[in-house]
Amino acid sequence: MFRVTVDGEEQWARVGQTAASVLLSAGRLSWRTTRGGRPRGVFCGIGVCHDCLVVVNGVPDVRACRRVVVAGDRIETQVGARLPDLAPETLPMAARHVAVPVVVVGAGPAGMAAALAAAGAGARVVLVDDGERPGGQYHRQPADGPARGAAVRAVQEHPRIEWLAGATVWGVEAGGSGSGMAGREDGGSGPGPGPGPGAAGREDGGSAAGKGGGWTVHVLQGPADAPARTPYTLHADALVLCTGAYDRALPFPGWDLPGVITAGAAQALAKGQRTAIGRRVVVSGTGPFLLPVTSSLLSVGTRVLGVYEAGTPAAWLRAPVAALRDGCGKFPELLAYAATLARHRVPYRPRRAVVAAHGRDRVEAVTVARLAPDWSVVPGTEHRIEDVDALCVGYGFTPQLELALAAGCALRDGAWVAVGPVQQTSVPGVYAAGEPTGIGGAALAAAEGELAGLAAARWAGAPSGTARRAPAVRRRVLAGRRFARLLAATHPVRPGWRTWPDADTLVCRCEEVPYGQVRTDLLSADGMRTFKLATRVGLGPCQGRICARNAAGLCGPDALPDPQTADRRPIAQPVRLADLAAAGAEAAGTDAASTDAAGPDPVPEPPSGPAPTQP
Repeated sequence: MFRVTVDGEEQWARVGQTAASVLLSAGRLSWRTTRGGRPRGVFCGIGVCHDCLVVVNGVPDVRACRRVVVAGDRIETQVGARLPDLAPETLPMAARHVAVPVVVVGAGPAGMAAALAAAGAGARVVLVDDGERPGGQYHRQPADGPARGAAVRAVQEHPRIEWLAGATVWGVEAGGSGSGMAGREDGGSGPGPGPGPGAAGREDGGSAAGKGGGWTVHVLQGPADAPARTPYTLHADALVLCTGAYDRALPFPGWDLPGVITAGAAQALAKGQRTAIGRRVVVSGTGPFLLPVTSSLLSVGTRVLGVYEAGTPAAWLRAPVAALRDGCGKFPELLAYAATLARHRVPYRPRRAVVAAHGRDRVEAVTVARLAPDWSVVPGTEHRIEDVDALCVGYGFTPQLELALAAGCALRDGAWVAVGPVQQTSVPGVYAAGEPTGIGGAALAAAEGELAGLAAARWAGAPSGTARRAPAVRRRVLAGRRFARLLAATHPVRPGWRTWPDADTLVCRCEEVPYGQVRTDLLSADGMRTFKLATRVGLGPCQGRICARNAAGLCGPDALPDPQTADRRPIAQPVRLADLAAAGAEAAGTDAASTDAAGPDPVPEPPSGPAPTQP
């Protein structure tokens, strides 16, 4: 334990604790005010929404849910906008250039599996994630305990994997090839002699060896949103994108009150920080994710007043054979969660949802209503639950597509990264796995990651024998995707939710744009770009991550022909202007061709003898 200060008052903190957890432990649900004077606190819990901005050590706009505190940190409430006052020694440093065959972005189930598969095939890998430990949201690790899970430990211990913790990828660019055949089993380095046997027409597009191209990946490592983070410029032959997803929250009156948070944020605080979001909590949304969230809340002493499932879970019975064939491994987990809810006497109510939250400066009560099949409210069924200090909401997930779109990858149905038989995207040398390709759970994500890692290693020049493992992994992927389609059909978001907001309900939390204004200004928009300019929806700090999908849905299916445009963000993560300027100045004066694959490199050299393989 150590001490930090919160608005001048001393507060105890634990190793690995985030600023948001410290503030919640101090009894605060809000610590920022918007330009309009509305209070804000934690909402998404993973740095997407920017609701929880605070001032840390004089630096504003720090996401409290991402910033891990250290002894002596000064945390202050942020009121409106504030400029930082940086000392000269906090100015950015020059980027460290690293050439490596494979870069994997994201260290959840998909990213860990991809890194282990590529490394096991003989490729050297840099694995980048903004967490302090591998695992992602699913295998979230405790902040102050030993690593849990065989895959997590394997990633940390593998000699061919360099784990860049606390690092964010803010951009990718074509060009800047990695080290070609570097890291192959014979220990060779530098560009290979050319494509391996049978490269032409292969499912993964062949090999990068001797072909030029490659990818430049821009990374900042260090405390979240701090000035002068350590910059890396990674030059890779193959890129595997496992960027995950975040909770989707639907707007309703009061959804912007402090204490209303996403289901994923509540779970992250409970699992990773051992912090309860409240004493008396309501959970509302759709999908099986509500059950582990409730279990996590109960584990930290929260009383859950009810779980309200907007959909009809019994829809699984429409396809019992498919559910048993492809999802049999899920049923023990489901039964365990059901037993936990029964043991704690938590009511579980299908076809119901929270349609309004009430309170002045924080949530104090919620209105629950029964829903018609299209999710519109059944008149006369509304009832109010009082003495509520937190509401957790989750209506599926939104994939993080920024890097895939920056790389030029094609989308499927305008919402998911399109991939081929070995997870290859439409762009040669770029692979995707996990939630960006579709929501299907951790097992499917891990199988896709393994397939993508094998293909990426082969592209980067690893031995052609990697193809032998692919068919078995591919069968697991196909089974997982069948289950994912069944899951999507069972828990869709029905259009009746559009009747929940009233004219004063905020659609855009950042710019504080109400639904009434959206309906009026929509008349002057002919696409997402003009819609954003007309309404200001999506122009705030979150850049439309929370509001754009909902705004497009509220406008109607045909009103905006290009809603996926909101996901095109050339700068994928928050970057301070000084860091961005330093990167631009360096790019203007640096010859990428001079990068030395054997130069400054955080990846340990492979050991002598046969390369290690993944069990």
